[in-house]
Amino acid sequence: MKCDLHVHTIHSGMCTVPVAKNFCRESYNRPEAVYAKLKRLGMDLVTVTDHDCIDACESLRSHSDFFLSEEVTATLPSGTEAHIGVYDITDRDHIEINRRRHDFESLAAYLREHQLLYGINHVFSGLTGRRSVSDYELFETFVPCMEIRNGAMLRRANAYAAELASRSGKAITAGSDAHTMAGVGSAWTQVRGAKTKQEFLNGVRAGKGIARGVDGSFFKLMRDVVLIVLNMMKERPVTCALSPLVAGVPLVLLVNYWLEVAFAEKWFGRVTHRELLPLAAPSLAGEVQA
Repeated sequence: MKCDLHVHTIHSGMCTVPVAKNFCRESYNRPEAVYAKLKRLGMDLVTVTDHDCIDACESLRSHSDFFLSEEVTATLPSGTEAHIGVYDITDRDHIEINRRRHDFESLAAYLREHQLLYGINHVFSGLTGRRSVSDYELFETFVPCMEIRNGAMLRRANAYAAELASRSGKAITAGSDAHTMAGVGSAWTQVRGAKTKQEFLNGVRAGKGIARGVDGSFFKLMRDVVLIVLNMMKERPVTCALSPLVAGVPLVLLVNYWLEVAFAEKWFGRVTHRELLPLAAPSLAGEVQA
């Protein structure tokens, strides 16, 4: 069975970019369109992982192959933030998760007590801000899964995540992290032999997941930003007045690209003592394949 375990819809809220967060959404994907595309691409199961929100489920719960998930913005003991994918939850789980998401120990205790499948997403990206060594120690101790193929992240960051998951014995997940329709279904998790949702999730938990699909790139990021801007202008025509600023997007994204490279290099080196344990070929945990 196959499932894209990381995909966003219009219910993921506003973007986190200063100023733009007042009028630009994280995603303009409609839940029904996401579901339809994932099925066209051959996904056996469908879920969406909006940021701290499950509103997309209202239009999708009637589908027998859909299950409810979310991407939790969790506050760690160091004061940093991390994105935790939590899968196959109930409405009640969502309420309890959001009540605990600023207290990681309480959150992790709830997830373990209720035997929910969860994992850290884009572990070597600066998307959620600063990081500390203690964060990675926490991931290795309390988080059972790591996302090792993210369709929006650089190949380098995904390869480093795969290496860390392999060394720390984590189960693996993969997903598109699509904020635009163009990226939906570009990466997914496969569990061979699974015939039901529960068998699929149990297979992921048992380390039988296989990461499939493609990595992100500078050009895919630029495509997605342009698509988001166009959708923003369509939804709020008044923002068309900002169109001259679009010319500066490639430069901003190029700077962001190198910042992401530097972030991945810095933290992979610090966490795994790279000078002693150099990175092997990037095809390590969970049969990472294109």
